[in-house]
Amino acid sequence: MHIFALNCGSSSVKSALIDTSTRQRLFAARVENLGAPGADLQAAVAKVLQDLHEHGAPDAIAHRIVHGGERFVQATRIDDAVLEQIEKLSHLAPLHNPPALAAVRLARSAYPQTPHIAIFDTAFHATLPGHAREYALPADLRQRFGIRRYGFHGISHAHVMATVAVKLGADADQLRIVSCHLGNGASAAAIERGRSVDTSMGMTPLEGLVMGTRAGDLDPGILLDLLQSRDLDAAAVDEVLNKKSGLTGLAGTNDVREIERRATAGDERCRLALAIYSYRVRKYIGAYAAVMGGADAIAFTGGVGENSASIREACLQRLEFLGATVDARANRNVHLDDVSPCCEISQPGARTRILVVRADEELAMALETASATSSS
Repeated sequence: MHIFALNCGSSSVKSALIDTSTRQRLFAARVENLGAPGADLQAAVAKVLQDLHEHGAPDAIAHRIVHGGERFVQATRIDDAVLEQIEKLSHLAPLHNPPALAAVRLARSAYPQTPHIAIFDTAFHATLPGHAREYALPADLRQRFGIRRYGFHGISHAHVMATVAVKLGADADQLRIVSCHLGNGASAAAIERGRSVDTSMGMTPLEGLVMGTRAGDLDPGILLDLLQSRDLDAAAVDEVLNKKSGLTGLAGTNDVREIERRATAGDERCRLALAIYSYRVRKYIGAYAAVMGGADAIAFTGGVGENSASIREACLQRLEFLGATVDARANRNVHLDDVSPCCEISQPGARTRILVVRADEELAMALETASATSSS
């Protein structure tokens, strides 16, 4: 099947027309820095869809939707009712669901006869056990407001799981994997025997690791104090949490390459930002190894996870007790491409294998869509 995967994020559009029988990309387009002057989401998506026409109508179009709530736990064909239900979840992923929905509407208008399939980032984490899923809040509040851990980056974590299994020559249901998706958004997942059993993001994508513009884990008392000070209202706090925190709040930018450059030049703010970032990742790796009774593999993916050898090295410090020992040369010389989408950077004979996986949400979306449409 020829599946067009349309992956709209908070600041980018990634897309690819994929022949799922060969996994070959027949067409691909990427637009970055949306929101900057002259960079408009609707215009970007319209241009991508126009370019797609030159390659003929796809068999289906896959759309990445970040938050599927409790209802959407598998690939779902999009109709007006489904769109309405997804829209009701936008407040839980305000940076992601609205632009994705705008892209869905444009694509449905351009290809009204083509099946449109929603692939949900939260779906992979539907297997979370109760003790990892629930927050220690009153039951009536949890039920009334749907408060629970949903988790995100599920498309990416599922792709990591499948890729690691192939690399190690094992079935996914035989492995314990700590998957670290490190990009502008970042999350870790504990994947035990083919199932997500814990993940760092929670009810919204704000919880967990330090991210490009999001702080990750915070004492909720901080938020109460900010609100009670009356210097910031709820909208201002939302702005701080989603757009002004994380690496941006610590270093003044979310460009990791720039932060690393400044840190090397002696900028203490940037050095601290990188230390906090890697420390948080290391804490979650250790915690998830404890959750699973060990780890067979630790995997890095995402723009930062794939491209920053120094951050990978910092995240893996003091994990020798897990049997996770890094080969410094292999770590410095990671190269990923279509032929080699996974690279090992652990020392020979290491008990816990350390891998770097090329992120490919578009391929994962296309394969899941092909499976869903062929079985329906």
